[in-house]
Amino acid sequence: MKLTEPSTIAVILAVAGALVIVSAVFSRASRLVGIPVALIFLAIGVAAGSEGLGVVFDDVRLEFRLGTIALVLILFDGGLNTPYAAVRRSVAPAVVLATLGVAITAAIVALGGRFLGLGWGPAALVGAVVSSTDAAAVFAVLRGSGLRLQRRLGATLELESGLNDPMAVILTFTVTAAIVGGGPVTPNVIGQVVLALAIGAAFGVALGALARVLMQRVHVEAGGLYPVLTVGVAFLAYGLPSVLDGSGFLSVYVAGIVMGAGRLPYRAGIQRVHEALAWLGQVGMFLLLGLLVSPSSFAQVALPGLALGLLVAVVARPIAVWICLAPFRFTLAERVYVSWVGLRGAVPIILATVPILAGVPGSYRIFELVFFMVIVGSIIPGSTVGWLTRKLGLESREPPPPAASLEITSTRLLDGEVLLFYVDEASAVAGSSLADLPFPEGASALLVVRGTTLVAPRGATRLAPGDHLYVFSRPEDRPFLQLLFGRGGEET
Repeated sequence: MKLTEPSTIAVILAVAGALVIVSAVFSRASRLVGIPVALIFLAIGVAAGSEGLGVVFDDVRLEFRLGTIALVLILFDGGLNTPYAAVRRSVAPAVVLATLGVAITAAIVALGGRFLGLGWGPAALVGAVVSSTDAAAVFAVLRGSGLRLQRRLGATLELESGLNDPMAVILTFTVTAAIVGGGPVTPNVIGQVVLALAIGAAFGVALGALARVLMQRVHVEAGGLYPVLTVGVAFLAYGLPSVLDGSGFLSVYVAGIVMGAGRLPYRAGIQRVHEALAWLGQVGMFLLLGLLVSPSSFAQVALPGLALGLLVAVVARPIAVWICLAPFRFTLAERVYVSWVGLRGAVPIILATVPILAGVPGSYRIFELVFFMVIVGSIIPGSTVGWLTRKLGLESREPPPPAASLEITSTRLLDGEVLLFYVDEASAVAGSSLADLPFPEGASALLVVRGTTLVAPRGATRLAPGDHLYVFSRPEDRPFLQLLFGRGGEET
């Protein structure tokens, strides 16, 4: 049966749709049993594979391409939702972790692989492949699990995961080329890394800024076209620097940050679409990776995979973190936390397909070994992130999110904004009626969210501790309103 036949396409779409639905439904199980959601998707893919329900998928090249597209969407969404203020506070430690930290991790894991009997080539490959943390796994744990982490700490982990993929990609391709070519890894790899990162960062900043100006000045009538534009920006930001031997992954992440730092028309709609695309990419990526493996082969890699997985979590990652964060003012608890939350996920598994595509001898065993290491890393560090956050006292003191959100959606940039404020017990406005508050002439209360109750604001409405208040105002009135209400003041 040919792939182009309608019946074949129908079967493929039916199977894909069923697997995606099952993955979405069972995603809640990750919070109930404490397992990262990515591992749930991976397990469903394994269960549906050739040794489970019999779904056969063995196209490594197609998986690499689809995985790359998924990572582009995930990184762009991560950039859009990364506050620029958090970037400024956390970029220095994140960059050091994403470069020097990746190199240290790769070296320690390579030495561990050699100690366990791997040749220098395979050991170096395993070290390069698992050297970076995974953006999809980190974003899912820190954003999708309801975890409320201190802002600087969370931003450092997210930035690191978004910035360190290029280093791991370059190391993997360099080691693979050295094995295939029969030569050593030359010192000029450092220059290649620096050049690739510089090209990627430059393209990301330039394309993100140009895209933001374009969206502010070019009006389209259909709101659905704005996410089309931003998806195009994401693909362009990856493709252009990649053609010039730059880091496309870094470029797309930086482009998302730059775009998200400014005012955008139809912003809420754009963010919703990209969040959905990022989740779809994550689900599809892990499902396909699960379909690629054969569980029966795990017996051969279980012991070395367990040993190397623990080496990454307990030895390599902590050493790299403590060295990299030494110049920065991180507390002992924060260093322990960053050391532990070095989650691996789809990126190492996708990179493990590179030696297979290049025809490296024994590359399938490397793929299975890396797969098992990711599982170990997901179950052990990943399942304890919430507990460790509470144990170390690193939960954010910021107010909880409201039970309902209010936003204004427009395809044009409007001279006004909706701000969200939280009323705590120490707030000067707690117990005050809205009529007694000195709202600026161009500002007005829109909605009070009190637990799960929506309160229509009137002059006599009194604000109670725990309330969330939505206010419409002009941009120039924001500083006064933030001074008045104290907590919050972020645009919705």
